Amino acid sequence: MFLPVVLAGYWALRRSHRNQNILLLIASYVFYGAWDYRFLSLLALSTVTDYLVGLRLAKEKEERRRKVWLGISLFVNLGILAFFKYFGFFVDSARVLLEGMGLVPNPPLLDVLLPVGISFYTFQTISYTFDIYRRRIEPTTSLIDFGVYVAYFPQLVAGPIERARHLLPQITRARSITAERLGSGVLLILLGLFKKVAIADVMAGIATEVFLDAPNEGALSLLVGLYAFSLQIYGDFSGYTDIARGSSRLLGIELMENFRQPYLSRNITEFWRTWHISLSNWLRDYLYIPLGGNRQGRLKTYRNLMLTMLLGGLWHGAAWTFVFWGGLHGLYLTAHRRFRSRATDEPAPRRPSDLWRTLATFHLVALSWIFFRAENFTQATSYLRGILTWREGVVLEGHLARVLLALIVIVTIDLWQRNSGTELFFARWNPAARGAAYAAMLIAIVLFSGGRPTPFIYFRF
Repeated sequence: MFLPVVLAGYWALRRSHRNQNILLLIASYVFYGAWDYRFLSLLALSTVTDYLVGLRLAKEKEERRRKVWLGISLFVNLGILAFFKYFGFFVDSARVLLEGMGLVPNPPLLDVLLPVGISFYTFQTISYTFDIYRRRIEPTTSLIDFGVYVAYFPQLVAGPIERARHLLPQITRARSITAERLGSGVLLILLGLFKKVAIADVMAGIATEVFLDAPNEGALSLLVGLYAFSLQIYGDFSGYTDIARGSSRLLGIELMENFRQPYLSRNITEFWRTWHISLSNWLRDYLYIPLGGNRQGRLKTYRNLMLTMLLGGLWHGAAWTFVFWGGLHGLYLTAHRRFRSRATDEPAPRRPSDLWRTLATFHLVALSWIFFRAENFTQATSYLRGILTWREGVVLEGHLARVLLALIVIVTIDLWQRNSGTELFFARWNPAARGAAYAAMLIAIVLFSGGRPTPFIYFRF
């Protein structure tokens, strides 16, 4: 009921976008506080800090002082992120290291809760101060507008990670809400709910069952579980993004595209240009390029790729399995850059021979998901060993049938979106076919929504 209530008030205030922004700010803080009101202070601290830092960066002429102000922003935001997300990780890692050296440490016991969405809004507000420091944007003088930019509820807890130059202008000016926008927003929400409820949540049950029993599962069952998780995380995250973008469209604000049929990619570089696009672009612009990008020779380019992906893995979670997952993708990207053809730098028409490249890329990505999904290295290595040694065992026919059906549905949606050039491909169908598509999605959502709720995977990042 939260979104309809906000929409009713928002549309009632359509004559004043300033009042709409006040409502959006209040609604965003209520939305975030519903998870845990104690963390509202962190959100407010990041907001006020970067609002003030942005104003100072724009006024300050001396480069040394500008660096100091940028450093304040980084210290506050990364300090909060490091403490709440990585304190336990660093303490446990140090303890294991010291114990390996024969020492007996006695680290502090501190149970730190992880604020939902902290990685997303931290990266978003850091990009604001960085862009002002680089003189690419001017700071906003309205704390309310900036507060909405940081806490905007449709994308607050799981992105996309918006840039100020894209989102802030939409917040600071009056918005128009047309019938076309309303219709496409509702349909995008419908598509997102279908991906989440009818695909991701169904696949989650299979993936969880197989991963928990990995040492006893046969290779075929392990592959089915791996495919299930690959479909789960895609349906889960892209479904959330569709819901976020559709909800925002109802408010007259357009969020960036975060997925572009990533499992149809022909190589790993293309995959990272189409998967979690907002994070990929952030890592490129604020980490890879500042490290030197590809401007300092081949070896340093490989180093920069590895560092970027290792830190990208750590961004996802405070565990060495996530770091390893990022490093694995760093190796993939390095190998592709080393052996790729120059012709692959530019988009090329798709050919039937691209099928094997797409399949190879998908399976490289899927194998890396083992370390993303596993609770620890023991579970991950056991899972991988069972596949590579082709451990004997049977696969439940129900699992196999559901995964195949989900795969067909996802591939069909992606192919249709890619070939039609629009996310709402079914909007162009004739009325009868369009109505049938809507009805089928609604029926699927109803049929699969009665089980135990499965939280969005990226809420914990």
